[in-house]
Amino acid sequence: MTRLVFLSPLPWHSFAQRPHKFVDWFRRRTGASVLWVDPYPTRFPRWSDLTRLRVSPVTAASSATPPWLTVIKPGGLPIEPLPGSGWVNRFFWRQALSRIDEFVDGSPAWLVVGKPSVLAHLLLQRLHHCSSVYDAMDDFPAFYTGLSRDALARCEQRIAQRVDVIWASSSGLDAQWRRYRHEVCLVPNGLDLSATSAVKRSSKSSTRKIFGYVGTMAGWFDWDWVAALAEGRPNDEIRLIGPLFGTSRAQLPDNVVVLPACDHGAALRAMAEFDVGLIPFKKNVLTASVDPIKYYEYRALALPVISTDFGEMHCRSGLPGIFISHSLSDITVLAKAALQCGRDADEARAFALQHSWDARFDAAKLHP
Repeated sequence: MTRLVFLSPLPWHSFAQRPHKFVDWFRRRTGASVLWVDPYPTRFPRWSDLTRLRVSPVTAASSATPPWLTVIKPGGLPIEPLPGSGWVNRFFWRQALSRIDEFVDGSPAWLVVGKPSVLAHLLLQRLHHCSSVYDAMDDFPAFYTGLSRDALARCEQRIAQRVDVIWASSSGLDAQWRRYRHEVCLVPNGLDLSATSAVKRSSKSSTRKIFGYVGTMAGWFDWDWVAALAEGRPNDEIRLIGPLFGTSRAQLPDNVVVLPACDHGAALRAMAEFDVGLIPFKKNVLTASVDPIKYYEYRALALPVISTDFGEMHCRSGLPGIFISHSLSDITVLAKAALQCGRDADEARAFALQHSWDARFDAAKLHP
């Protein structure tokens, strides 16, 4: 029976995202056993990491380890940008490498790389008989700086040359990788159909509208845009839910409410209380290749969406219920137009079916 080794960009016991949805899909389609490899540090530590350690992680209830899945933590020192780091860390990886060898021994297997790393490249060499995929979920080097960024970019190129196919999660990444490889498949992000279907739209009505955002607020979050919206809608509430990394704008209007992170089910229920969904990201190298999952969840809940002009959202300008902001001066007009949008439950259901994770991965025709 086919097996799957998945090198994840995030731990199994974390908020369920694309990697979790992929291995769930793979298991349901094949009945295969899965070996999930948690990430290890692939850059030098920074002082800002201490801030992240102080933020309480929110884990999804579904992150409990099912019987068909094994999670291993390879370990290693945070020295990967240095030449020869793989030789040093191989000492720490001995047990993980042995377990991976035993897992695939004598069985057809897929090796899926969810994040470029020296360990991923080593496994592609070591398990050359396995079918392989690089799931390019982000422009990973853009999240790094200096030596770490250059090293990761080189590592990513080596991995891309070795795998059988590259999956790109956005049209920007698709275009980027097609300059180097023909074997590229666009596999956009999607949504958890069962989770969104279980949420009921809030029936309460009020003249005070809620413009809401659920997600991480870090360096890419446009606080100036949020402040401009709040100032333009002083009688409404701007509700922001999620972990905050770094600092927000020094002075925010009183109608901006920042709430802590919550699990996925609670996040979807919170979205159901919004009148308009927000995606206020800065337009830069980091966001140029982003296809935000919250877009799909907002629309599956029949929410109109106001987004800044970045990444995949740029391609959605003109779609029903989607309002793309190009500057601080157009926010008030877009907010008024979004509130006038009708919310059609049947259209939302059809949208959810079309953009479910199952639909995404089935369309990729991986043939496991």
